[in-house]
Amino acid sequence: MEVPVNLRYSKDHEWVEVEGNRARIGITDYAQQSLGDIVFVELPQVGDELTAQDSFGVVESVKSASDVYTPVSGKVVTVNEALLDSPQLINSDPYGKGWLIEVEMNDPSEVDNLLDAESYRKLISE
Repeated sequence: MEVPVNLRYSKDHEWVEVEGNRARIGITDYAQQSLGDIVFVELPQVGDELTAQDSFGVVESVKSASDVYTPVSGKVVTVNEALLDSPQLINSDPYGKGWLIEVEMNDPSEVDNLLDAESYRKLISE
């Protein structure tokens, strides 16, 4: 199971890649494997304001539907439109083409509350 060391992780199985005051958010390899084949994604609108721990969308698989939660607060600046036609990108490339949204963070220090790769590995192995 892939857990890139350059990312931060939530206990809800979202990942965050930080660049300046922007955060790119997706679901982890563990989450997409647990869900199975993803068939539909519901994403927020550009301009939506999110608060950390808010549900911002839904990922549906052949097995179930799961809410996706934002690990950081901020304004949605980009959504991955490619997922609307090809939600399976989350299965094939969860840390690349399968990203969900980008947020302009209100408080970049919120990232410090997230897990590093080693801590996330420990969480999913329990």
